Amino acid sequence: MSILKRQVLYSLTLSIVLLIVFTVIFTFIFPLPDWQFFIRKEIMDIPLIVYIPVITIILGMTGGIWTALPLRKKLYDIQSGITNLEQGRPIESGKLFNIAELTGLWNGLIKIQEQINKRTKQSQKLVNEKVEEQEKRIQEIVSQERNRLARELHDSVSQQLFAASMMMSAITELRSEEANPTESKQLKMVEGMINQSQLEMRALLLHLRPAALKGKTLQEGIKELLVELSNKVPMEVDWKVEDIFLDKGIEDHLFRILQESVSNTLRHSKATSLEVLLIQRDSLVILRVMDDGVGFDSEKEKTGSYGLQNMQERALEIGGSLKIVSVPNKGTRLEVKVPMVETEGDKE
Repeated sequence: MSILKRQVLYSLTLSIVLLIVFTVIFTFIFPLPDWQFFIRKEIMDIPLIVYIPVITIILGMTGGIWTALPLRKKLYDIQSGITNLEQGRPIESGKLFNIAELTGLWNGLIKIQEQINKRTKQSQKLVNEKVEEQEKRIQEIVSQERNRLARELHDSVSQQLFAASMMMSAITELRSEEANPTESKQLKMVEGMINQSQLEMRALLLHLRPAALKGKTLQEGIKELLVELSNKVPMEVDWKVEDIFLDKGIEDHLFRILQESVSNTLRHSKATSLEVLLIQRDSLVILRVMDDGVGFDSEKEKTGSYGLQNMQERALEIGGSLKIVSVPNKGTRLEVKVPMVETEGDKE
């Protein structure tokens, strides 16, 4: 039976019960012979006895309406639940209405919401897996292309620059002291430009080499990078690298920051020495890179340099901080501090 039919039946039943009760009461109070008074007595040309069932029906309908008010509130709650479900908002579980049909309807809405949430999670999981797989493929393609470009630049442009540098050195050494000073100055400038181009090319090759550690520890990656740098660049390179156990994500970000910093040193600093430290002090891991180059105005560079912003973002992503102190003609110092957070697995 529907809720509406049940409510109408309830109102009619209440009206009939009240009519019977009033009839019984009148029978006891007023004997049948006295009922002639109620038949003859009229109010607004209507016999008084007609008012009795009318009043009874009005009272019954009033009682029905009174009991329907809570039902209206329950129906409003159902409607609100359906609206929330349609708009993706959660609805309250375990709600009781004291009416079996409404309670069953609400429980049905809860089950629909659970099914929607389950399917939404499955869809999101599939999308995330798809995006991760695409990013992995893209990274592999980018890594392969970087390697290819690095090999081609090393085998062609880098070798040509090296040959040009050797030829220019030989030309300047063979020229007599009585040669034209202007030409000698120009040749020196050309030689310096070639040497600077070599440094730029080495910095570019350093950028193009695979950024990831590829199974190496951070310590191994740093040592390999700096050994290669000291063999290829006329610069004094010193380092102190402690054995520190770090998560792979932290190691990767610190290594990328070091690559960016070394690349900036090669391209811009004109430094003669470079010092790298990776140490642990108390609960902090510290990566420090220092050179004796020309330096720069760090306040101006912070807003305009993509490399500095990139390093800053990487430091923040691993919960660390990056500080750069640079003074014109006095060198640059970059320092990254990362707190070591002890996890439950470390305690065990």
